[in-house]
Amino acid sequence: QVQLVESGGGLVQAGGSLRLSCAASGRTFSRYAMGWFRQAPGKEREFVAAINWSSGRTNYADSVKGRFTISRDNAKNTVYLQMNSLKPEDTAVYYCAADDTGYGASTRGTAYEYWGQGTQVTVSS
Repeated sequence: QVQLVESGGGLVQAGGSLRLSCAASGRTFSRYAMGWFRQAPGKEREFVAAINWSSGRTNYADSVKGRFTISRDNAKNTVYLQMNSLKPEDTAVYYCAADDTGYGASTRGTAYEYWGQGTQVTVSS
């Protein structure tokens, strides 16, 4: 089992950058694929980015390609989401999630067994 805690959210102007972090407990972090999802008010949760256990495979939503980068440091039990060129439509609560099928980088929320509590990102125009 793994517990996830996100941090790094906040208020930023359009065009700015933020880096989200997700710290995981437990010694087996490196076996998990990790994903970032987001949910805006009144909208369904949507996939943002994912990375497999070895960082050899990543996936991104079309809406963030070229602007967001997912990475992980298995020695620090942490996954990151670097967000550049932020837009007001990126405003949402961002969640990290862990999938014990570590070789994949699934875009499906149902593939992930563990979820963090979320961190708010607000982009002003």
